Amino acid sequence: MPGGRLTDQDRRQIAAGLAEGLGFAEIARQLGRPTSTVSREVARNGGAAEYRADEAGTSTWRRARRSKPAFPAVAPSGDQHGRDPRAMREFTEQFVALMVQTGLPRMAARVLAALVTTDSGTLTAAELVRLLAVSPASVSKSVAYLEGLELVRRERERPRGRERYLIDDDVWLQTWMTSARTNLMLAETAQRGVEVFDPATPAGARLEHMARFFAQLSEDMTGGGLTESTVRDVLTALAALVHAARPLAVDELAEALGWPEERVVDALRDAEKHPDLTGPVAVSRTEDGDCTVVAAPDRLTAAQREALSSERRMSRSRA
Repeated sequence: MPGGRLTDQDRRQIAAGLAEGLGFAEIARQLGRPTSTVSREVARNGGAAEYRADEAGTSTWRRARRSKPAFPAVAPSGDQHGRDPRAMREFTEQFVALMVQTGLPRMAARVLAALVTTDSGTLTAAELVRLLAVSPASVSKSVAYLEGLELVRRERERPRGRERYLIDDDVWLQTWMTSARTNLMLAETAQRGVEVFDPATPAGARLEHMARFFAQLSEDMTGGGLTESTVRDVLTALAALVHAARPLAVDELAEALGWPEERVVDALRDAEKHPDLTGPVAVSRTEDGDCTVVAAPDRLTAAQREALSSERRMSRSRA
């Protein structure tokens, strides 16, 4: 019945519908169920490409048998930092759901979520098995998948020799640049197609439109041709200025970072040329030519700046 649990027969019908290329709405109509019931069932069990009726039924039975949550990382009263365990679990589940929507297999999404939400950012295979209540084979397969996407890497512990899986701090930058390179490859491939099919033909014109689209997308993502190392230098220089909390001369910044002065000059110049890269802050120069960071001009209104300046003056007078 529409409000009840899915039966094994329902799941076989869902699998058959997916194999035929039917959409969730059509499958749901055939079952007499809400579309959301079918979409949740498929998302919970590997997505449309990996959905298997028998495995889905087994997974549902296991979930029903388990009384503990998927990510039982903290005690009911909260963790040592006073964080709300329920809110942490809800966020983790939302993170998994979002990753599944972007095309990540559910098990890989759960492994990624566990690593992202662990304070250390690193877990062993045994820790992932216990945390997620899954088999070692499932963890191994998911880690290999995430490695292929350059989201996770392995490190071997010494002297015990155990493998640990971890996420680097710049993993999202690496992912962004990888995506930009993929878009550039699509643009180059489409452009070769234009030459083969002739831009005057409908197929050639379609490929030319595709080439322009992905070339522009790649350029936008890389800040007009910035490399991964250049982006990293810009962000490091900004972080140094924020940490210093005072204007610094180029030679001071170079000495603190252990860089040649030319590298610092290039990073600051790129930060000024690409304000979209520096986010809510921007590089500013003092009258003496020293560098500091200020709020980006487009982030605050004149009224907001005045209110904040007034608050600062009041704080100083109270002190």
